[in-house]
Amino acid sequence: MKILLYGINFAPEPTGIGKYTGEMASWLAAHGHQVRVVTAPPYYPAWAVGAGYSARAYRREEWEGARVWRCPLWVPRRPGGLARVLHLISFAITSLPVVVRQAFWRPDVVWVCAPAFACTPGALLAARLSGAPAWLHVQDYEVDVAFDMGLLRGKLVRQLVTNVERWLFRRFDVVSSISQRMLDKARDKGVAPERVVFFPNWVDVNAITPLTPPSPYRQELNIAPGQVVALFSGTLSAKQGLHLLPELARRLLAAQAPVTLVICGDGVMKPQLEEATRGLPNVRLLPLQPKARLGELHLLPQDPDVADLVMPSKLTAMLSSGRPVVSNARPHSEIAEVVSQCGRLCQPGDVADMQAQVQALAADAALRAQLGQAARAYAERHLAADSVLAQFVADCQRITGQGDNAAADAKNLDQQGTARP
Repeated sequence: MKILLYGINFAPEPTGIGKYTGEMASWLAAHGHQVRVVTAPPYYPAWAVGAGYSARAYRREEWEGARVWRCPLWVPRRPGGLARVLHLISFAITSLPVVVRQAFWRPDVVWVCAPAFACTPGALLAARLSGAPAWLHVQDYEVDVAFDMGLLRGKLVRQLVTNVERWLFRRFDVVSSISQRMLDKARDKGVAPERVVFFPNWVDVNAITPLTPPSPYRQELNIAPGQVVALFSGTLSAKQGLHLLPELARRLLAAQAPVTLVICGDGVMKPQLEEATRGLPNVRLLPLQPKARLGELHLLPQDPDVADLVMPSKLTAMLSSGRPVVSNARPHSEIAEVVSQCGRLCQPGDVADMQAQVQALAADAALRAQLGQAARAYAERHLAADSVLAQFVADCQRITGQGDNAAADAKNLDQQGTARP
């Protein structure tokens, strides 16, 4: 099949949209599909364009079997509400002629990822010109998140933007997302139920595996053998609820709990975290690290106001690593439903409860092992990359009428117990 992927970021970024779009392109090309990608130069989560790339120039390259066009965009130094909107619009404008030109390639499917929702008109135009189905994949409901977090304000502004969003949603042949509640929200926005498809984030369960011996990075970070490492690794942004972690560290230190917090990542909240944790001996702040830097348990703080609007991509790696997860996601949210099977939930905003859950796991190695095994089993059963992406191909073949081979492959994977739920 000829598949056009369109989105604002792309591999080799280690987190978020870039990671998944890049892995998609690589996997599809390796399985014999023709893949083209229209995207931006790598810049996220550091909000700085990577070495060897330019924010002002177009560039074409070959990447792991896929042909990639990188388009200019404006990258703000401080990505606040209006700046972030202008940033997304800048990419939508510069990439529009490139994605429309791909219509002459006659793709079988045009797939666009939100963020950035500003790219959806260009994707629709390219799909209609080429006669291909248009597929919108929602990684974040960025419009809802922007208003709920106060990045955008105003009743009239929200009504206007929401109406435009709903109109565009209903024009796509397929709308997919990464959790069942996010799919429900797509239906609430007017998408016909038969057009809604579950397309979860995935993980390479062969690359991210449980670490049996103690990590060699313990010595490098000067972490004593008796300490339990509670790890957060990912984008340091407001929607992560990271403001809880400095207070958690202070409480654990006061309780003399044998726990060290390791916070790995980059993003807009990094300066605040550096200031808030300065002088705390039980905290290590690091850039985003290789997969080998795994702790004994994972922290997944969330802003409860957006917990049902996002399903963190980092959760897949946490589960695959075979370590329990502690999260303050709102009860009955999809994050909570997953974490309840392989970790511990604490009340949203309650740092004392998070402290209690972390200390309880730190004190019980057998419980950590039991929950870690459950996490690994969930990843293998529901999130394995080969299973999820084989199903994506099956869905592409279904909507284009190109045959049932991929559907049969997905069915075989289901019978082996590795397919998506």
